[in-house]
Amino acid sequence: MRTLVDIPDDDILKLDALAAKSKRSRAAAIRDAVKLYLLRNSDTDWIERGYGYWADRTDIGDAVAYQRAIREDLTPYEDL
Repeated sequence: MRTLVDIPDDDILKLDALAAKSKRSRAAAIRDAVKLYLLRNSDTDWIERGYGYWADRTDIGDAVAYQRAIREDLTPYEDL
């Protein structure tokens, strides 16, 4: 869907510079900005949005094993 929006000249210059830096069009940068705005202002809880974000990563290891290893180190803060 096409829409007409008035954007100040200074913002257009900055937008064009950012779009050129990432080798994208102005329209693509504006679409991404709208998506980000909608995401940040949605009713969806941030925990729900991030759930499973690292599920496919293989370089992290077992989170429970990491927590147990950290808890085994009972060195008082003052002794560090």
